Amino acid sequence: MTTMINTQAVLRFRRIGIITIFAVYVVILMGGVVRASGAGMGCPDWPMCFGQWIPPTEESQLPANYHEIYAERGYENTQFNPLKTWTEYSNRLVGVTIGFLIFLTAWSSRIYLKTDKTVFYLSLSSFFLVGFQGWLGSSVVASNLKPVMITIHMLLALVIVALLIYTIARSQRDSLSKIDTHLLPAKFKAVLIAAMIMTLLQVAMGTQVREAVDFIAREHIERQYWREDFPIIFYIHRSFSSIILFTNLWLVWKIYQSVDKQNLLFRTGLALAGLVITAILAGVSLDRLGVPAFVQPIHLLVASMIFGVQFFIYSCLNYAETKPDYIKTSIID
Repeated sequence: MTTMINTQAVLRFRRIGIITIFAVYVVILMGGVVRASGAGMGCPDWPMCFGQWIPPTEESQLPANYHEIYAERGYENTQFNPLKTWTEYSNRLVGVTIGFLIFLTAWSSRIYLKTDKTVFYLSLSSFFLVGFQGWLGSSVVASNLKPVMITIHMLLALVIVALLIYTIARSQRDSLSKIDTHLLPAKFKAVLIAAMIMTLLQVAMGTQVREAVDFIAREHIERQYWREDFPIIFYIHRSFSSIILFTNLWLVWKIYQSVDKQNLLFRTGLALAGLVITAILAGVSLDRLGVPAFVQPIHLLVASMIFGVQFFIYSCLNYAETKPDYIKTSIID
Protein backbone atom coordinates (compact mmCIF):
# COMPACT_ATOMS: atom_id res chain seq x y z
CA MET A 1 0.00 0.00 0.00
CA THR A 2 1.33 3.42 -0.96
CA THR A 3 0.73 6.44 1.23
CA MET A 4 0.73 9.83 -0.45
CA ILE A 5 1.74 13.20 0.97
CA ASN A 6 1.06 16.54 -0.64
CA THR A 7 4.22 18.09 -2.05
CA GLN A 8 3.38 21.59 -0.86
CA ALA A 9 2.81 20.38 2.70
CA VAL A 10 6.19 18.64 2.72
CA LEU A 11 7.94 21.74 1.40
CA ARG A 12 6.13 23.93 3.92
CA PHE A 13 7.21 21.72 6.81
CA ARG A 14 10.84 21.72 5.65
CA ARG A 15 10.83 25.49 5.08
CA ILE A 16 9.36 26.29 8.51
CA GLY A 17 11.74 23.82 10.18
CA ILE A 18 14.79 25.39 8.55
CA ILE A 19 13.61 28.90 9.45
CA THR A 20 13.16 27.73 13.05
CA ILE A 21 16.72 26.34 13.13
CA PHE A 22 18.13 29.66 11.94
CA ALA A 23 15.94 31.50 14.45
CA VAL A 24 17.44 29.42 17.27
CA TYR A 25 20.86 30.55 16.08
CA VAL A 26 19.63 34.16 16.20
CA VAL A 27 18.67 33.56 19.84
CA ILE A 28 22.15 32.18 20.50
CA LEU A 29 23.66 35.27 18.86
CA MET A 30 21.43 37.56 20.93
CA GLY A 31 22.42 35.65 24.06
CA GLY A 32 26.06 36.31 23.17
CA VAL A 33 25.32 40.01 22.68
CA VAL A 34 23.58 40.13 26.06
CA ARG A 35 26.57 38.51 27.74
CA ALA A 36 29.19 40.62 25.94
CA SER A 37 27.36 43.86 26.73
CA GLY A 38 26.80 42.92 30.37
CA ALA A 39 23.03 43.17 29.86
CA GLY A 40 22.20 39.83 31.48
CA MET A 41 20.45 41.56 34.37
CA GLY A 42 19.08 44.38 32.22
CA CYS A 43 15.68 42.99 33.21
CA PRO A 44 15.99 41.74 36.78
CA ASP A 45 12.58 40.03 36.74
CA TRP A 46 10.83 37.60 34.39
CA PRO A 47 8.66 37.43 32.31
CA MET A 48 8.07 41.16 32.85
CA CYS A 49 10.89 43.67 32.87
CA PHE A 50 11.04 46.02 35.85
CA GLY A 51 7.47 44.97 36.55
CA GLN A 52 6.25 46.05 33.09
CA TRP A 53 5.39 44.13 29.93
CA ILE A 54 7.00 46.92 27.90
CA PRO A 55 10.20 48.11 29.63
CA PRO A 56 10.68 51.75 30.58
CA THR A 57 12.99 53.97 28.58
CA GLU A 58 13.87 56.33 31.42
CA GLU A 59 14.64 55.80 35.10
CA SER A 60 11.96 58.34 36.00
CA GLN A 61 9.34 55.80 34.84
CA LEU A 62 10.33 53.48 37.69
CA PRO A 63 9.31 53.74 41.35
CA ALA A 64 11.63 55.95 43.37
CA ASN A 65 12.52 53.02 45.64
CA TYR A 66 13.07 50.41 42.91
CA HIS A 67 16.62 49.79 44.21
CA GLU A 68 15.20 48.69 47.56
CA ILE A 69 12.46 46.62 45.90
CA TYR A 70 14.95 44.52 43.94
CA ALA A 71 17.44 44.38 46.81
CA GLU A 72 14.73 42.64 48.85
CA ARG A 73 14.41 40.10 46.04
CA GLY A 74 18.12 39.31 46.22
CA TYR A 75 19.42 41.55 43.43
CA GLU A 76 22.12 43.88 44.67
CA ASN A 77 23.03 47.14 42.99
CA THR A 78 20.18 47.02 40.47
CA GLN A 79 20.74 50.08 38.32
CA PHE A 80 18.45 50.89 35.39
CA ASN A 81 20.31 51.21 32.10
CA PRO A 82 18.02 51.68 29.08
CA LEU A 83 20.49 50.17 26.60
CA LYS A 84 21.07 47.05 28.69
CA THR A 85 17.38 46.72 29.52
CA TRP A 86 16.27 46.84 25.90
CA THR A 87 19.10 44.54 24.81
CA GLU A 88 17.90 41.89 27.26
CA TYR A 89 14.26 42.56 26.39
CA SER A 90 15.00 42.17 22.67
CA ASN A 91 16.60 38.82 23.46
CA ARG A 92 13.37 37.76 25.17
CA LEU A 93 11.25 38.90 22.22
CA VAL A 94 13.34 36.78 19.86
CA GLY A 95 12.87 33.87 22.25
CA VAL A 96 9.08 34.34 22.06
CA THR A 97 9.33 34.29 18.27
CA ILE A 98 11.04 30.90 18.54
CA GLY A 99 8.04 29.68 20.51
CA PHE A 100 5.68 30.59 17.67
CA LEU A 101 7.96 29.10 15.01
CA ILE A 102 8.45 25.83 16.87
CA PHE A 103 4.67 25.58 17.29
CA LEU A 104 4.23 26.03 13.54
CA THR A 105 6.89 23.36 12.94
CA ALA A 106 5.08 20.90 15.21
CA TRP A 107 1.71 21.75 13.66
CA SER A 108 2.93 21.34 10.07
CA SER A 109 4.58 17.99 10.94
CA ARG A 110 1.17 16.37 11.45
CA ILE A 111 1.23 15.39 7.75
CA TYR A 112 3.66 12.61 8.74
CA LEU A 113 1.29 10.96 11.21
CA LYS A 114 0.29 8.37 8.59
CA THR A 115 3.73 7.76 7.09
CA ASP A 116 6.37 8.41 9.74
CA LYS A 117 4.99 9.29 13.16
CA THR A 118 8.52 9.77 14.53
CA VAL A 119 8.83 13.05 12.59
CA PHE A 120 5.69 14.35 14.31
CA TYR A 121 6.78 13.22 17.78
CA LEU A 122 10.25 14.69 17.31
CA SER A 123 8.71 18.01 16.31
CA LEU A 124 6.44 17.89 19.32
CA SER A 125 9.43 17.10 21.57
CA SER A 126 11.23 20.16 20.18
CA PHE A 127 8.19 22.27 21.04
CA PHE A 128 8.21 21.12 24.67
CA LEU A 129 11.99 21.54 24.90
CA VAL A 130 11.70 25.15 23.75
CA GLY A 131 9.11 25.69 26.48
CA PHE A 132 11.49 24.18 29.02
CA GLN A 133 14.27 26.39 27.64
CA GLY A 134 12.08 29.43 28.27
CA TRP A 135 11.55 28.34 31.88
CA LEU A 136 15.29 27.72 32.22
CA GLY A 137 15.93 31.23 30.95
CA SER A 138 13.80 32.60 33.76
CA SER A 139 15.77 30.44 36.20
CA VAL A 140 19.02 31.89 34.88
CA VAL A 141 17.74 35.37 35.72
CA ALA A 142 16.46 34.21 39.10
CA SER A 143 19.87 32.67 39.89
CA ASN A 144 21.52 36.05 39.25
CA LEU A 145 23.39 34.56 36.25
CA LYS A 146 25.02 31.57 37.91
CA PRO A 147 27.71 30.14 35.57
CA VAL A 148 26.36 26.57 35.77
CA MET A 149 22.87 27.72 34.82
CA ILE A 150 24.21 29.71 31.88
CA THR A 151 26.18 26.69 30.63
CA ILE A 152 23.14 24.40 30.87
CA HIS A 153 21.03 27.02 29.11
CA MET A 154 23.58 27.19 26.28
CA LEU A 155 23.96 23.43 25.86
CA LEU A 156 20.19 22.93 25.82
CA ALA A 157 19.99 25.37 22.90
CA LEU A 158 22.39 23.10 21.01
CA VAL A 159 20.26 20.07 21.89
CA ILE A 160 17.22 21.84 20.41
CA VAL A 161 19.20 22.62 17.25
CA ALA A 162 20.28 18.98 16.95
CA LEU A 163 16.75 17.71 17.47
CA LEU A 164 15.37 20.05 14.81
CA ILE A 165 18.12 19.09 12.36
CA TYR A 166 17.47 15.39 12.94
CA THR A 167 13.71 15.93 12.48
CA ILE A 168 14.16 17.73 9.14
CA ALA A 169 16.75 15.17 8.00
CA ARG A 170 14.44 12.28 8.86
CA SER A 171 11.60 13.88 6.91
CA GLN A 172 13.96 14.00 3.89
CA ARG A 173 15.56 10.59 4.35
CA ASP A 174 14.47 9.32 0.93
CA SER A 175 16.62 12.05 -0.64
CA LEU A 176 19.49 11.65 1.82
CA SER A 177 19.59 7.88 1.22
CA LYS A 178 20.77 8.61 -2.33
CA ILE A 179 24.01 10.25 -1.11
CA ASP A 180 26.98 8.10 -2.05
CA THR A 181 29.38 7.81 0.92
CA HIS A 182 30.94 4.39 0.28
CA LEU A 183 34.40 5.90 -0.37
CA LEU A 184 34.61 7.54 3.06
CA PRO A 185 36.96 5.72 5.47
CA ALA A 186 35.36 3.31 7.93
CA LYS A 187 36.48 5.40 10.91
CA PHE A 188 34.95 8.60 9.52
CA LYS A 189 31.77 8.41 11.60
CA ALA A 190 33.69 7.63 14.80
CA VAL A 191 35.92 10.66 14.25
CA LEU A 192 32.84 12.79 13.51
CA ILE A 193 31.21 11.73 16.79
CA ALA A 194 34.43 12.58 18.63
CA ALA A 195 34.47 15.98 16.90
CA MET A 196 30.90 16.69 18.04
CA ILE A 197 31.74 15.79 21.62
CA MET A 198 34.81 18.03 21.49
CA THR A 199 32.69 20.90 20.16
CA LEU A 200 30.25 20.55 23.05
CA LEU A 201 33.12 20.49 25.55
CA GLN A 202 34.66 23.54 23.91
CA VAL A 203 31.37 25.46 24.09
CA ALA A 204 30.99 24.50 27.77
CA MET A 205 34.53 25.66 28.52
CA GLY A 206 33.88 28.82 26.55
CA THR A 207 30.96 29.73 28.82
CA GLN A 208 33.24 29.27 31.84
CA VAL A 209 35.88 31.49 30.25
CA ARG A 210 33.17 34.05 29.61
CA GLU A 211 32.24 33.99 33.30
CA ALA A 212 35.88 34.50 34.25
CA VAL A 213 36.07 37.46 31.88
CA ASP A 214 32.99 38.99 33.53
CA PHE A 215 34.69 38.72 36.92
CA ILE A 216 37.97 40.18 35.61
CA ALA A 217 36.06 43.04 33.98
CA ARG A 218 34.78 44.06 37.40
CA GLU A 219 38.37 44.22 38.65
CA HIS A 220 39.98 45.96 35.66
CA ILE A 221 38.37 48.69 33.60
CA GLU A 222 40.93 48.56 30.78
CA ARG A 223 40.46 45.54 28.50
CA GLN A 224 44.16 45.29 27.62
CA TYR A 225 44.89 44.14 31.18
CA TRP A 226 42.29 41.37 31.24
CA ARG A 227 44.50 38.76 29.60
CA GLU A 228 47.01 38.92 32.47
CA ASP A 229 44.39 37.49 34.86
CA PHE A 230 42.86 34.80 32.65
CA PRO A 231 42.35 31.49 34.53
CA ILE A 232 43.84 28.13 33.53
CA ILE A 233 40.63 27.07 31.79
CA PHE A 234 41.25 29.80 29.20
CA TYR A 235 44.56 28.21 28.20
CA ILE A 236 42.94 24.75 28.08
CA HIS A 237 40.17 26.21 25.92
CA ARG A 238 42.72 27.85 23.64
CA SER A 239 44.92 24.75 23.28
CA PHE A 240 41.92 22.49 22.74
CA SER A 241 40.97 24.58 19.71
CA SER A 242 44.02 23.22 17.86
CA ILE A 243 42.79 19.64 18.30
CA ILE A 244 39.32 20.68 17.12
CA LEU A 245 40.79 22.45 14.10
CA PHE A 246 42.82 19.50 12.87
CA THR A 247 40.07 16.98 13.61
CA ASN A 248 37.51 18.93 11.59
CA LEU A 249 39.93 19.63 8.77
CA TRP A 250 40.60 15.88 8.55
CA LEU A 251 36.85 15.29 8.22
CA VAL A 252 36.55 17.96 5.53
CA TRP A 253 39.56 16.57 3.66
CA LYS A 254 38.08 13.07 3.61
CA ILE A 255 34.78 14.44 2.34
CA TYR A 256 36.67 16.37 -0.35
CA GLN A 257 38.51 13.21 -1.42
CA SER A 258 35.58 10.80 -1.29
CA VAL A 259 32.38 12.62 -2.23
CA ASP A 260 31.15 13.95 -5.55
CA LYS A 261 31.56 17.71 -5.84
CA GLN A 262 27.84 18.18 -6.62
CA ASN A 263 26.90 16.27 -3.49
CA LEU A 264 25.11 18.02 -0.60
CA LEU A 265 27.64 16.44 1.75
CA PHE A 266 30.51 18.08 -0.16
CA ARG A 267 28.99 21.55 0.18
CA THR A 268 28.29 20.92 3.86
CA GLY A 269 31.92 19.91 4.35
CA LEU A 270 33.10 23.19 2.87
CA ALA A 271 30.75 25.06 5.18
CA LEU A 272 32.24 23.18 8.15
CA ALA A 273 35.77 24.16 7.11
CA GLY A 274 34.77 27.82 6.78
CA LEU A 275 33.06 27.87 10.17
CA VAL A 276 35.97 26.20 12.00
CA ILE A 277 38.49 28.62 10.51
CA THR A 278 36.23 31.58 11.35
CA ALA A 279 35.88 30.36 14.94
CA ILE A 280 39.65 30.03 15.30
CA LEU A 281 40.23 33.53 13.90
CA ALA A 282 37.58 34.96 16.23
CA GLY A 283 39.25 33.19 19.16
CA VAL A 284 42.64 34.61 18.20
CA SER A 285 41.08 38.08 18.00
CA LEU A 286 39.64 37.71 21.49
CA ASP A 287 43.02 36.59 22.81
CA ARG A 288 45.22 39.14 21.08
CA LEU A 289 42.99 42.22 20.77
CA GLY A 290 41.89 42.61 24.38
CA VAL A 291 38.60 40.67 24.17
CA PRO A 292 36.67 43.04 21.88
CA ALA A 293 33.00 42.89 22.82
CA PHE A 294 31.65 42.59 19.26
CA VAL A 295 33.73 39.46 18.58
CA GLN A 296 32.41 37.49 21.58
CA PRO A 297 28.87 36.82 20.26
CA ILE A 298 30.28 35.99 16.81
CA HIS A 299 32.66 33.46 18.36
CA LEU A 300 29.80 31.83 20.27
CA LEU A 301 27.49 31.78 17.24
CA VAL A 302 30.08 30.20 14.94
CA ALA A 303 30.96 27.55 17.53
CA SER A 304 27.26 26.68 17.81
CA MET A 305 26.91 26.49 14.03
CA ILE A 306 29.89 24.13 13.87
CA PHE A 307 28.02 21.67 16.06
CA GLY A 308 24.90 22.03 13.91
CA VAL A 309 26.81 21.32 10.69
CA GLN A 310 28.60 18.37 12.27
CA PHE A 311 25.29 16.92 13.41
CA PHE A 312 23.77 17.40 9.96
CA ILE A 313 26.68 15.50 8.40
CA TYR A 314 26.14 12.75 10.97
CA SER A 315 22.43 12.59 10.05
CA CYS A 316 23.28 12.43 6.36
CA LEU A 317 25.67 9.53 6.97
CA ASN A 318 23.04 7.59 8.89
CA TYR A 319 20.50 7.80 6.09
CA ALA A 320 23.07 7.37 3.34
CA GLU A 321 24.28 4.10 4.89
CA THR A 322 20.90 2.53 5.65
CA LYS A 323 18.13 2.40 3.12
CA PRO A 324 14.68 3.17 4.52
CA ASP A 325 12.82 0.06 5.62
CA TYR A 326 9.46 1.77 6.00
CA ILE A 327 6.82 1.87 3.29
CA LYS A 328 7.99 4.07 0.44
CA THR A 329 6.11 7.30 0.23
CA SER A 330 4.93 8.68 -3.07
CA ILE A 331 4.69 12.43 -3.13
CA ILE A 332 2.03 14.03 -5.31
CA ASP A 333 0.87 17.57 -5.91
